[in-house]
Order: sequence, then structure tokens, then C-alpha cells
Amino acid sequence: MLPTLRAILDLALLRDAAPQILGGADALDTPVRWVHVSEILDLTGLLSGGELVLTTGMELEKEPGLTASFIRSLEQAGAAGLIVELVGRRERSLDALRAAARTSALPVIVLEHRVRFVQITEIVHRMIVAEQLERVERARDVHEAFTVLSLECAGTQQVVEQAATMIGAPVVLEDLQHLVLAYSARQLRTTELLDDWERRSRTTPAPSETGRAGPEAWLQTPVGVQRNLWGRLVVPVPLDDDDAAAMVLERAAQTLAINRLAERDRRELSHQAQAGLLNALRQPRGLGEDEAQARAAALGLRRAPYYLPIVFRSRATAYGNPAEATGAGADPLAGQQEERALLEQLARVLKSVSGSALTASIRSGSVGMILAIPAKQLEDPTLQRLADALAGSDMPPGPPFGGGVSGPPFGGGVSGGSPGASWSIGVGHLRGSLLEAAAGIDEATHVAETAATLRGDRKPFYRATDVRLRGLLALLRKDPRVQQFAESELEGVLQTDARDGGGHLELLGQYLESGGNKAALARTGYLSRPTLYARLARLEELLGVDLDDAESRTSLHVALLLHRLRGL
Repeated sequence: MLPTLRAILDLALLRDAAPQILGGADALDTPVRWVHVSEILDLTGLLSGGELVLTTGMELEKEPGLTASFIRSLEQAGAAGLIVELVGRRERSLDALRAAARTSALPVIVLEHRVRFVQITEIVHRMIVAEQLERVERARDVHEAFTVLSLECAGTQQVVEQAATMIGAPVVLEDLQHLVLAYSARQLRTTELLDDWERRSRTTPAPSETGRAGPEAWLQTPVGVQRNLWGRLVVPVPLDDDDAAAMVLERAAQTLAINRLAERDRRELSHQAQAGLLNALRQPRGLGEDEAQARAAALGLRRAPYYLPIVFRSRATAYGNPAEATGAGADPLAGQQEERALLEQLARVLKSVSGSALTASIRSGSVGMILAIPAKQLEDPTLQRLADALAGSDMPPGPPFGGGVSGPPFGGGVSGGSPGASWSIGVGHLRGSLLEAAAGIDEATHVAETAATLRGDRKPFYRATDVRLRGLLALLRKDPRVQQFAESELEGVLQTDARDGGGHLELLGQYLESGGNKAALARTGYLSRPTLYARLARLEELLGVDLDDAESRTSLHVALLLHRLRGL
């Protein structure tokens, strides 16, 4: 940081000159950008702000009446302070300076002993240049660190932790729906950092560029490419040097945006090379049915008349805090251990029914399976058996990955029994071809992911007909345009609930789920009709729509479903 007037006065050279502060003591922490030596009383046009002015005051000695206007002109020019060398008996100048300093916010200091102005200038300018050089070096270090993270396609959490380390303060990455994607708490406890985060975030407007905003004065920068923003980085605490922190945040935001694009390209271009046989079957690219059958048979999948695509999705991933799932406080092995337990349990249940399948982790929190079915009528009983296993039913003992089940080479011994997380089962269509069944993994994936968000009474397994519109929205939920639609539709209600509470979002959900039937809503909500009508009128005011309009209700219902799916 630039040297302050207080730091300059603490120099031995100035302490020996017996400085006396006549006024403006509250502004001694003003940074000094340069030192200017002058003996003239009109500095109009010569200063650009932030200068420390040094003078012997000889002209003021001649015309003490001009002292107040001289100090006022320095204050208007944005000077950082005034130091006057008053050596000997110069009571007139001292009295005039003291009187003028009382009504000015500009720091005015007098020196009782002679001092070489050239020495002050040399020392302070050296401090300024050193600070500028330090900033250049810091910018180089920041550039190099984040360039390496870009070249390595580092994960989101790693980028956020690097930013927090360089700033020396907590950093949070959130998406457009104010959900925390990653964070580094640094000296704060996680509970303190993320307490009531969504409400606090919604009351903090997102500026178009780096800056502080909101009731807590968060330092933040948008994340994304040009207009395609998908999140923001936040430092929710005060800092000593906002400029340095802003530089780090902006470079981190660039790295996150670049890595997101690179990750998308890498998934598209190298998916087949990095995946196992299951993913190769999903993306055959010239792989014929006979070759697919041969490769699958080598991994233990027996030929069968029918094949069924299934995906198991961890409900903990759907309901859990995304920040904790990816943050520094999470156990990085917990998800893998849950998947191992699931794979072992699936192996045992398949062995007990003499079944065979290809099984593999297809993404964090999701396990895919192609199950061989000897007859159509065995589809539901086999699925029920799998569901019972995940519900914790007693299973016959058996070796891990027995019965011709192929899975990733996790190795190690993970105890049997029910996995720590509960799992939702998404089922695709029964197919007579292995490749057709593999192509159905995507359908089963989105069914399982959507089913993981459903509450209340749950089915043992789900098909596409069970999730319908919610399933479509689950596929689209991560598109920033869709997120923006949901936020725009519900903005008035979300902002009001975040600021004042009041349950407006809950009332909107009840109204939409009742099909807009006010009488039915009044009965189920135990409200009088006048009270209900008044609350609905308030909803219309917050949303800026007519709730009696069918299209408005449809649009709001879709936005509400998207809002509820945001943590998936």
C-alpha cells in the first residue's frame, strides 16, 4: 500500500524536527501518492490529488491573511497534507496556520527545526516506488499462479482456495441462484461464514464489475464470459487492501471461466478414452453389437434376451449443501466410500438372484448399470430386489463384485450393509440390444437425479413417466439462462422473503399446487377468505403479474419447480 501521512511523520528525519499537528489529525491515514515542494501560494493546476506539500512558509510570513485560502485551495485540490517548516520566532505564521487548521480537514503540520526537504522527498518517493514495485511483483505472482491452475484445468475448489490464500481472507463462489458452489473459510468457522447465506446473498446486489456492495459491503466480482455469467466470487469480510484482493478475485474468476470451458471440451472430446466399458457402450462410435457383447462378456455380463439401463443417484448429493460437498471441510473419500458400499451391495443382491450386470461410477454421486434380464416378467421383481437391498434388507453373504458384476477397480474392503447415503433408482426402457440399453443410461440418469429431489412418500424405483415435467426441468436446471428465468420470475418474492420473511414463496407454492382454487386453498390453509385475498394481492404486487392468468400461473409454477431443483 502507499505510505500514509502517519507513517511519513514517524520517520526519524521528521521526528527529529519536532512535528506539531495543528489540525486534520483524523486524516493522517490518507495515502500519499507523491511529494511536492513549493513556495508559491497558488498551486491551482499543479496538483492532481494525493500529494504531500512541503513549504518553508516564507510567503505566508509576508501575508498571513492568505493562509486560510491557501489551505482551502490545497484541500480542494485533494492534497494529502501540508508540512510547514517554521524555524525561529514566527508567531504570526504559527497563529495564522493554527486558526486556519481548526476549520479544515486537511492535515496541517509544522516543524520546529530545520529539515532538508530533499531528504524527505527522496525517502518518501523511494517508499512509493517500492510499493509500486511490490504491486507489480504481486501481480506477476498472481498471474503465474492462476496461469498454472488454468493450464492444469484445476478444480473449482482448488482455484477458490488459491484465491483465499493469496487474499488472506475467506472466499466464496456461488451460482446465479445464490447456492454456494465452493468456499474456503480460512480463519472463520464454516458455520459462521455460511450462516443464512442465501438470504444474505439475495440482499447483496451483484455489480457488473468488481466492487463492494450490499449491507455487509461484500467485495465481489462476476464469474463467466462477457454476458454469459454463471456466478460470482465473494470476499464477505473487511480487508486492508481492496485493490490487491480485487486483482486476485478477477484473476480467479477468469481461471474459473476458462476451466469451465476447458472441462466442457474435455468431456466432449475425451469421454470415451477416459471412461470404462460402460461409457464406451454409451458412445459406441463404430462399435457393433457383436463386439460390444464380446467385450461385455469378458467382463462377466452374460448374454440375455433383454437389457435394462439403471442409474443409482445419491439423495445426499441432491439434498446436501453443495458447498459442504465440494468444500474444504468435506471428506474427499466419503463419496467414494458410499459408492463402494453400493457396488458391493449390488454385487451381493445380483449373486443371490443369479443375475449379471455391468456396473460403474459414471459421475460423482451416480452409479450406472446395465442389467441382463432373462425374461420380461422378471424386470419388476429384480428391481424390487435391488431397491430392498438399498433400503437395508438382509442380504445373503457373498464376495464383493461376485455373480459376474463388473465395476471399477476400487479394491479394498468396504463393509457390507446399507450404504451411508440413501439412493434413488432411475430406470430406462427394457431393450433387446446391449447398445440400445447403454444409450438409455442418459434417460435413467435424469430420472434418478429428478427422483432424488422428490419428497414425501417415495417409490422403490422411478421411470420417466414418474417424473415428467420435473424431469425435463432437471435436465435444464444448470443452464444459466434457465436459472436467470427462475430468478426473474420469483425475484420479488425471493427478495422479500430474504429481507423480511413472511412465507410468500410457501404461499405461492400452495396456491399453484391448488390449481389457483382460492376456496380450496382457504380451506386447506385454515385462512379466512379476506385474509387469503389480501395475501394473494400482496403476492401479485411482489411478482408484478395477475395470478388469475393461466399463463402466468404456468410460468410461475415452472420457475418454482426450478427453484426447488436448484440444489440437485
